[in-house]
Amino acid sequence: MGDGILVVDKPAGWTSHDVVGRCRRLLGTRRVGHAGTLDPAATGVLVLGANRGTRFLTHLVAHDKAYTATVRLGLATTTDDAEGEPLGEPADATGLGADALAAGVATLTGDLQQVPSSVSAIKVDGKRSYARVREGEAVELPARPVTVSRFEVHARRVDGPFVDLDVEVEVSSGTYVRALARDLGAALGVGGHLTALRRTRSGPFTLAEARALTEVEAAPSVTPLAEVARRLFPVRDLDDGEAGKVAHGGFTAPSGHDGPVAAFAPDGTLVALLGDTFRGAKPLLVLTPAG
Repeated sequence: MGDGILVVDKPAGWTSHDVVGRCRRLLGTRRVGHAGTLDPAATGVLVLGANRGTRFLTHLVAHDKAYTATVRLGLATTTDDAEGEPLGEPADATGLGADALAAGVATLTGDLQQVPSSVSAIKVDGKRSYARVREGEAVELPARPVTVSRFEVHARRVDGPFVDLDVEVEVSSGTYVRALARDLGAALGVGGHLTALRRTRSGPFTLAEARALTEVEAAPSVTPLAEVARRLFPVRDLDDGEAGKVAHGGFTAPSGHDGPVAAFAPDGTLVALLGDTFRGAKPLLVLTPAG
């Protein structure tokens, strides 16, 4: 199997590591990684890299993401989702009016300081936060800046004392949708947690191109890195001299872009990703070995 990117529609009940393990077997290579974890209960877009595609993932992790989700108002949990234990008794959320709800959503839109869930995969002194929580530790993670560019409520349903909201969000990398559910419930004074989550987009990769694992099993393949690079980054065509220099890790003339630039040899081969520095364009990632 060659170098490339694979977009999978992760099924519920699978960890991201489970999907990576399955795709290692299907693609016939140990070199498979992912660009952004999804919780086991979540579904949707999981971007994988195979072989040299794993080195590409560093430049994909920071992409913004979009989700559909269901938020249950009326109860907070220890994990900010339906997997956790209740924190206190349920509150009656049915009296929440549209204005109060809109105001709560507005406070969680834009540039925020968000405290991640204590059961996140963030490392604390070298150990995952969720592992510390499972061992009985009380973990308090510091707030960090995130951006919620869209937070829209599309449906509202009453279930006993609870109110379930179907929402769509677009967020920066590192944003926890579980924490948005928690913080919305807290802002409204009734508690809240996440009951469903589906990632619909990771950067430019959407559900429309995501493949079920059964589809990958039937036709194991990846999208070549050259094709992905042309889609993700500005393109720069090198002459033979520049291509040889870059393939050896050398500098070339500035590209004039803030982010990575995909540099191609005259024959269409992807040579490297370049980034401008004060000395010129420097290879961030060399993809064509020097001959």
